[in-house]
Amino acid sequence: MKQNTLILIGFIALKFVLQYILISPEYDLQRDEYLHLDQANHLAWGFQSVPPFTSWISYLILLLGNSIFWIKFFPALFGALTLYVVWKAIEELNGNTFALILGATCVLFSALLRLNILYQPNSFDVLCWTSLYFIFIKYFKTENTKWFFIGAVVFALGFLNKYNIVFLIVGLCPAVLLTKQRKIVLQPKLYLALLTVLLLILPNLLWQYNNNFPVIGHVRELAETQLVNVNRIDFLKAQLLFYLGSLLVIFFAFYALLFYKPFKRYRCFFWSIIFTLVVFMYFKAKDYYAIGIYPIYISFGAVYLESILKEGWKKYLKPVLISIPLLLFIPFYKIGFPNKSPKYMVQHQEPYRKLGMLRWEDGKEHALPQDYADMLGWKELARKVDSVCVQLPNLDQTLILCDNYGQAGAINYYTKNKKVVAQSFNADYINWLRYDKKIVDVVLVKEGNDEDKKRKTEIPLFDKVYLASQRINTFAREDTISIYVLRGAKVDINIRIKDEADRKQN
Repeated sequence: MKQNTLILIGFIALKFVLQYILISPEYDLQRDEYLHLDQANHLAWGFQSVPPFTSWISYLILLLGNSIFWIKFFPALFGALTLYVVWKAIEELNGNTFALILGATCVLFSALLRLNILYQPNSFDVLCWTSLYFIFIKYFKTENTKWFFIGAVVFALGFLNKYNIVFLIVGLCPAVLLTKQRKIVLQPKLYLALLTVLLLILPNLLWQYNNNFPVIGHVRELAETQLVNVNRIDFLKAQLLFYLGSLLVIFFAFYALLFYKPFKRYRCFFWSIIFTLVVFMYFKAKDYYAIGIYPIYISFGAVYLESILKEGWKKYLKPVLISIPLLLFIPFYKIGFPNKSPKYMVQHQEPYRKLGMLRWEDGKEHALPQDYADMLGWKELARKVDSVCVQLPNLDQTLILCDNYGQAGAINYYTKNKKVVAQSFNADYINWLRYDKKIVDVVLVKEGNDEDKKRKTEIPLFDKVYLASQRINTFAREDTISIYVLRGAKVDINIRIKDEADRKQN
């Protein structure tokens, strides 16, 4: 086996090991992960929250046993494949061992470690961005039109995973037109490839059409509740932090794309990143949406640095460059991952505050980073719901109704009782509501900001209404969750549930 292959295997093995040890056992899964896992039970060509690709992976995880190991395996796998694509890009750009090690080190010790600890569409999104950029490198080098069709498949998979990949094309198209690579538009097979993309994503487009384009409502809700709090300057600051240990390599990539003769055919990549970031900033996108831009630039920077550090005293800078990402990762390791107890982080808030990690999507500062607070208290909630449900006489005629998708998904994931199926009007759960059984009892799972704690709305509808339990965790994003039991329905609950669902959907 070749030396470089052994080095690559070592990097990939280290990647997997790190992804499994960066989370303390005190933390549960994150809120979004439960929703994505539950999609495996409701396969479709689209969802309100995400396109269908994540549900396919969730179904595979379900077949494998739905364990934490496999939930963490797939984002780690997508991160490892991203590293592999960067490695292959460096080889394509004629980089040798130093460039390969430098590029792999930069990718390994970056924000991707943080991104890849969560089972969300973001990990595969970054892989698709990196792969699509790599395919353009291959085409610009060989002008073999087969890469159009390979790119079509990658883009389609990226689109079916997260619509974010459209921004890659929006940024790359004007960049290509600014350079000599604009001749690509004269290739007839390019348009066949575009038709291939359309055919591959058509089922999802039809699903969106048949469901009145929920993606528009989802984007509108994001804009009103989260993106409105995005500061464009903070967006740019975050871009520097994501690949802090790789900044020097990335900046040399920009220089090389403009002035290094062997990279002349790839000059459109210089303009592409500018256009893409401008578009992201115009739409006030979340900072992590842009993480997928940078890995391919690490390839360009690593190859260029290898070319200028070959001889004389400069060659002694090679180990220094390789050590920078690792050394800068050490302080990031201390605060960038949920590897310390919530109590410790609350007692040592200042480093988190300085990095802006305590600012949540609501624009306010909180005691813990949002993702960390969103990984607490879910298992306990499921246990408490189970303990309430076991006291009810007939779960087959019991509705478990939650305020949000995090509650419903966590209960469905952790419950030990197969008859317990939590539902909600929130996110995709509104499409999964069932009306095929008579409802006699209801278990209500309510958020802490519930305005009707005395249940004045439900008391006239049931024989008995009472607070059965509470899950209280001061560190969790939902610090208090109340569990109410409504016994003996006096009205047809299915009709009321359906009316409420129609009202919310319309």
